[in-house]
Amino acid sequence: MVYEAMLLFGIVFASDWIFDVLTQSRHALALRHARQFWLFLVIGMYFVFCWSRSGQTLAMQTWRIRVVDLDGGKLPLIKAIVRYCLAWMWFLPATALVYQLGLKQWQMVLAIVAGLIGWALTAHFDKNGQFLHDRLAKTRLIDVTPATDSNSSPRP
Repeated sequence: MVYEAMLLFGIVFASDWIFDVLTQSRHALALRHARQFWLFLVIGMYFVFCWSRSGQTLAMQTWRIRVVDLDGGKLPLIKAIVRYCLAWMWFLPATALVYQLGLKQWQMVLAIVAGLIGWALTAHFDKNGQFLHDRLAKTRLIDVTPATDSNSSPRP
């Protein structure tokens, strides 16, 4: 996740610059909600493009995992979009809690971290180790580590 965030930094930086140029924004808080929606769409395009094209983002290639449909096939565009939207569900309960209770500063951070941990626990308690968004989107992650041949000798 950290590796994916590092890769997304460049995409977010460039797309935010484009947003500022197109809207003639001179302040980071100007058009804040429009900016957030724009970044949600841009990040979504990155994930949806990667998942529907090869099933892997750059970080997923490094970790040798691929997202596939339940039959093991390539994700159709609509399933990739659904998976992206559902993957944000971990954020909603924490956001609602922050809003309802008027949490500020470190309390807000704790609520968001608790939401992330709660979401991760959905994979821990799932019989197949799937996150809730994968189960709902009818997708799954597979290991694409190449099998090693036991008869071959290691390369020097």
